[in-house]
Amino acid sequence: MRTLPSSRSAFSIRLSLFDSAWAVCSPLLALYLRDAAVLSYNGLIPTLLYCSLSVIFSLIAFSAFRIHAGMTRYFSVVDAVDITKAVCVATLTTYVAVFTLTRLDGVPRTVPIIHALIMLAGLIGIRICTRVFEAKRTALAPRKDVAAEHILMIGASRLSLLYIKFMRAYSPGLHRIMAVLDDRPEMLGRAIDGVRVIGPAHHVKAVVNEFAEHGVRIGHVIVGGDPDFISEDTLTEIRQVCCDREIRLSFVPQLVGLHDLQPVQSQITVALPTATLHEPTAIRPYFVFKRYFDLAVTVSIMLLLSPLWLLIGALSLWDVGSPIFFWQQRLGEGGRHFLLHKIRTLKPPYDWRGRQVPEVERLSPIGRFLRKCRFDEIPQLLDVLVGDMSLIGPRPLLPCDQPANPTVRLSVRPGITGWAQVNGGKELSVEEKAALDEWYVRNASLSLDLRIILMTLKFIFQGERRSEEAIAVARGQRGQQAFIKPGELLRPIQASLGAVSFVSEAAERWFNAGAAIKC
Repeated sequence: MRTLPSSRSAFSIRLSLFDSAWAVCSPLLALYLRDAAVLSYNGLIPTLLYCSLSVIFSLIAFSAFRIHAGMTRYFSVVDAVDITKAVCVATLTTYVAVFTLTRLDGVPRTVPIIHALIMLAGLIGIRICTRVFEAKRTALAPRKDVAAEHILMIGASRLSLLYIKFMRAYSPGLHRIMAVLDDRPEMLGRAIDGVRVIGPAHHVKAVVNEFAEHGVRIGHVIVGGDPDFISEDTLTEIRQVCCDREIRLSFVPQLVGLHDLQPVQSQITVALPTATLHEPTAIRPYFVFKRYFDLAVTVSIMLLLSPLWLLIGALSLWDVGSPIFFWQQRLGEGGRHFLLHKIRTLKPPYDWRGRQVPEVERLSPIGRFLRKCRFDEIPQLLDVLVGDMSLIGPRPLLPCDQPANPTVRLSVRPGITGWAQVNGGKELSVEEKAALDEWYVRNASLSLDLRIILMTLKFIFQGERRSEEAIAVARGQRGQQAFIKPGELLRPIQASLGAVSFVSEAAERWFNAGAAIKC
């Protein structure tokens, strides 16, 4: 997880000299390779315009994806992925600006593709060359006057690979991995980070003796896993050879301290037995349909609210600074953890010196307004798109805030709003919320979801109000199988009409008030 606390995360514009220079040179090189005529006098204006837009969007993408943050000498696949993302975003934005908005003549349509490949090759290539140079310089560094220890690895595993890299980084030349033994026939002759697999693990005695004939004494045998990583007979033979030759035998998890890292038990263990959730069979297909409903409505809302997104993001950036998004780990469907996102409305709890900021100074009037209007919940539409949440459902809670038996409420995706929110919200106790959430899971339907959406608009204007009737009904049906009766199907429609009537009356009052002011 690369997400950081808000007090430790900030946006800064930083670019390396090579990245900036390559952003300037790569579009010129792409134009030259595609068609040299475009660099003539007649094509000077299209060339300058394309190169200018390309450089601007490239520098913005480089800074946004922080490709400068990766240390070149430790260049990894993660850094390469970030560079690829930045190049793709820069290329797409340039393409849209040049060919969609301006329809720039004189620049072939394939230039951005060639440009992207050139820029990607240069950015990744220079980092790979720098890493190789640094590795060679480290290998040629003066060594300590200590005899090197020769190591034999058992098992071509990921832990073996990581340990070989670790030893080369920690003490180059002092610990030499001579060979790897692995029982899988397809691994014979292959290499792990340059170290060859020369035979099966039960040939350990023969391999140790053969190295001794060449003047190399194996002083350490390391198994790339736990003792059960290899068969019992092979492990017994290895132990015997190590005992006879006075060779140390170790296991990678023990050497790096993995055995001391006990898995952290979650604060809440969620089991979902089917017998616990007495759900009507007529409702189960709705949750399958509900996902498509969520996607369609979410995309529509995001398009309609895109100007509001920009305005709220700008307000948050001006008010509390970068980053704009606030995240918090919550429990979702099946008890799985996911990150819930909001617009930041609070200043960081700690300043850059690590000193705690008083609570009264953290929430500003702008943040209070965004919270009251629920505008800080807008980023959760992204959580709906990726499948972590739904538009309507039980509100996701922290593990410590879960009710005594969260099985039912955690059997579906959590929602941005829900039955508990429109019937009391923060004025409800934990058990009252649980009862209302369970009632929703057992009675979910399209008409009920539409009713909740309209009631959400109502409580945004009126504020949170407890509904004793809804709480009593939910408590009465809690723990019992809830079937929807035909007469109950009309209630959501009637309530929906009432909510529509409320919204229309409110609009009419605002219109009349505006007319009175004009008069």
